[in-house]
Amino acid sequence: QVQLVESGGGLVQAGGSLRLSCAASGRTFSTYAMAWFRQAPGKQREFVAAINWSGSSTSYADSVKGRFTVSRDNAKKTVYLQMNSLKPEDTAVYYCAAGYGSSRYRADYDYWGQGTQVTVSS
Repeated sequence: QVQLVESGGGLVQAGGSLRLSCAASGRTFSTYAMAWFRQAPGKQREFVAAINWSGSSTSYADSVKGRFTVSRDNAKKTVYLQMNSLKPEDTAVYYCAAGYGSSRYRADYDYWGQGTQVTVSS
């Protein structure tokens, strides 16, 4: 079993940057693919980025490609989301998730964090 705790959210102006972290507990972190999803008010939770167990493969939603970078440090049991050139439409609660297969689909992830709020002002 894996427990996930996100941090690093906050308020930032458009064009600014934030780095989110997701710290995991459990001995099997390095066997899981990890992903970031986000949910804006009144909208469904959507895929943002995913990274495979070794960090050798990543994927991104079109809306964040070129601006966001997902990475992981298996020794620290942590996954990161570097967010640059932030836009007001990036405002959402950001969740990290653990599963197998680095999928874009929520149902493929077994463990979720509690989320961290990111607010981008215009």
